Amino acid sequence: MAKQPLLQHFPTSSPIAFGCMGLGGGWNSQSIEPTHIKQAHLVVDTALDCGINFFDHADIYTLGKAEMVFGEVLKSRPEIRDQIIIQSKCGIRFEDDKGPKRFDFSGQYIRDSVDGILTRLNVESIDILLLHRPDPLMEPEQVAEVLAQLNQSGKVAHFGVSNMNAQQMGFLQHYLDFPLIANQLELNLLHLGWLNDVVLANNLQGKDLSFGSGTIEYCRMRSVQIQSWGSLCQGLLTGRDLTGQAQNVQQTAALVSSLAAEYQTSKEAIVLAFLMRHPAGIQPVIGTTNSDRIRACSLASSINLSKEHWYALYVTARGEELP
Repeated sequence: MAKQPLLQHFPTSSPIAFGCMGLGGGWNSQSIEPTHIKQAHLVVDTALDCGINFFDHADIYTLGKAEMVFGEVLKSRPEIRDQIIIQSKCGIRFEDDKGPKRFDFSGQYIRDSVDGILTRLNVESIDILLLHRPDPLMEPEQVAEVLAQLNQSGKVAHFGVSNMNAQQMGFLQHYLDFPLIANQLELNLLHLGWLNDVVLANNLQGKDLSFGSGTIEYCRMRSVQIQSWGSLCQGLLTGRDLTGQAQNVQQTAALVSSLAAEYQTSKEAIVLAFLMRHPAGIQPVIGTTNSDRIRACSLASSINLSKEHWYALYVTARGEELP
C-alpha cells in the first residue's frame, strides 16, 4: 500500500478519513437534537476504535449542524482533540437573498467562514482548511493574503483544495508562500476519469475530459495528499439494490463480492482497497454513519490488492477492455 503524503505533516494520520456530512440531522433549518449528538459520539467512538482519527468536515454539511454536533462531542470530551485531525472546507454559498448558489473565495468570506467553523466545532484551530470548489472569480492575491493571516493567527495550520485540477492548483500555489497539502476529488470505481485520463493518452478514443488532465501527477510530484470523496460509490458495489443498473455496475459488484470472499474481508474494504492500492497513496473519505459499515471500511487498511485484481476491477468497472 502506498505511503500517504499527509504523513509528513501528520505522522499519526489514519489512512482512511471519516467524512462528517451525515451528522447533525437533515439539510434543513431544524435545531440539533440529543439524538444527533448521541449519534456523533457513537461514530467518533467507532472510528477511533477502528484506528480512524482523521475527521473531514465542511461548513455547509447539514447547514452547519454537522460541525455543531461534533463540537458538542469535543465540548464534553476535550481530551479527544489531541487524538484527532480535523479538516474542514469553505467556499460554497447556498442561494440567499443576495444571489443564487455560488462559490466565494473572497478574503472576507473565507475569514468569516473559518471563524464560524471554529465556533461550531468548539476549537481554537483546525488542522487543515480546504477551499471547497473553484471560484471563477477568485483573486489569488487576496486568497493568499487571507490564508497567510489565518495561518499566522494560529486558526488554521495547513491548507488545501477540493475539486481542483492541476492548472487551478498551480495557479493558486503560485501566489502562496506555503504548500497546498491536500486535494479532495471524486474518485471511485464508478467514477473513473482519474484513471481514464492516463490510459487514454495518445489514443484514438481521446482523453476523458471529465477529469482534469495531469491532476494526479501534479499532486504526486508535489506531495499533495489526494483524498477521495464518494469513495464507496453510494453503496452500489456493497449491497445496494442494483435493479436497473448498467451491466458494468452489476458485474463490478459481483467481482467485489468474489474478491471479498477471496481476501476474507468486507466488500467495503475491497472497494476502498482499490483506491488505496494506487501509488499516489489516496486517502478515502467514508461518509457512512453506520457503525458496522465503518468497521467494514476500516479493514481496507490491511488489504493489498494484487495488480491483476486491481486491473480486473478497473476493466470491469470501465465496461470495456483497455486500448
